[in-house]
Amino acid sequence: MEEGVAAPLLAAWEEEEEVRRRGGGGGGGATSAQTLGNVVVSIVGTGVLGLPYAFHTAGWVAGSLGVAAAGCATLYCMLLLVDCRDKLEEEESEEAYHGHYTYGDLGEKCFGTIGRCLTEILILVSQAGGSVAYLIFIGQNLHSVFSQLMSPAAFIFAILLPVQIALSFIRSLSSLSPFSIFADVCNVLAMAIVIKEDLQLFDHPFANRNAFNGLWAIPFTFGVAVFCFEGFSMTLALESSMAERRKFRWVLSQAVVGIIIVYACFGVCGYLAYGEATKDIITLNLPNSWSSAAVKVGLCIALVFTFPVMMHPIHEIVEERFQSSGCFQKLSHKVRGAEWVGLHSSRIVMVTILSVVASFIPAFGFFISFVGSTVCALLSFVLPTIFHLSIVGSSMSLWRRWVDYGFLLFGLGFAGYGLVSALFSH
Repeated sequence: MEEGVAAPLLAAWEEEEEVRRRGGGGGGGATSAQTLGNVVVSIVGTGVLGLPYAFHTAGWVAGSLGVAAAGCATLYCMLLLVDCRDKLEEEESEEAYHGHYTYGDLGEKCFGTIGRCLTEILILVSQAGGSVAYLIFIGQNLHSVFSQLMSPAAFIFAILLPVQIALSFIRSLSSLSPFSIFADVCNVLAMAIVIKEDLQLFDHPFANRNAFNGLWAIPFTFGVAVFCFEGFSMTLALESSMAERRKFRWVLSQAVVGIIIVYACFGVCGYLAYGEATKDIITLNLPNSWSSAAVKVGLCIALVFTFPVMMHPIHEIVEERFQSSGCFQKLSHKVRGAEWVGLHSSRIVMVTILSVVASFIPAFGFFISFVGSTVCALLSFVLPTIFHLSIVGSSMSLWRRWVDYGFLLFGLGFAGYGLVSALFSH
């Protein structure tokens, strides 16, 4: 999940591609450079600002290893999805193959309607987790700038909820795209200011900074890292968008390796600069200067307007279920305007539910670690290996099957550990 700031825009693009696919359509025309950029913005998001706290929890060496492991594991499983798509393309005739598969399509190919429903539910929950993280992030950053006005929860209910309800009525996502770009710019500025402050604070950077903080701190860091790499449902859409799809594996590998390096450097710099004072959102450590306040407010404004795009896949899945139900169809035919009221009411309810959830979550860092170690682990490691074993398994070598089973068991174990840890933590 995280879902990068621009990832929801790409998710909307994927749905448009799905419509075109249903009606037939050619391949994409994106160059390697364009695809590289799309991969980066679909992965990198606000979760990166929680990495220094993860490094503080695990230690700067353990944190770096956790980020590298999460990135490499995510890359491997992303490539499994591409292998599945290639295998299905080989098996289908030229007339039957339409050129694009979504994550849900793979679930349906493997396990029918149940597989599609399970995949869509996990995507919905993952997207909801990312949306809640947005609200927590906005509320805490606004509170850090305007601390005398109200609490983070009050910011969510008094300001964010009414605005998000109004924005939920906007169905033209293209009108919100400039704000997604603005959010990406603010994200980069926030990272730049953090690094600038880090360098100014460097005196004896490794003094009183732990390299390892114990074995049990590693799962927390790995969960945060998995959340930060979550752009998983976009893999097939990005691959299909390329003009030369055979180059996608290399482009994806370059992007992930570059992101691993940036994440590790940023996490280490943040922890070394602030040490034990590192907060779960690193922007909260910034001094009360006008430049820091401007970046915080600008990032919050941009995220407010990109939140509806983050919610778009959730609304689409919920509304599709509503429209397919017999009771809703009968009511729509009998009562004029019932369909419009019902669909928009569902949007209001979903935004309200997520706002309530966000107001009760005290810690951004632990929340994104929980989402990363449970839902994102299932999406990133469990489902891809199951799909790969089901679709490609018969033609794989024995060692490849063992590797897939290893990732499958790890993903299930990690998700179970994340759930148990959340239930029994204080």
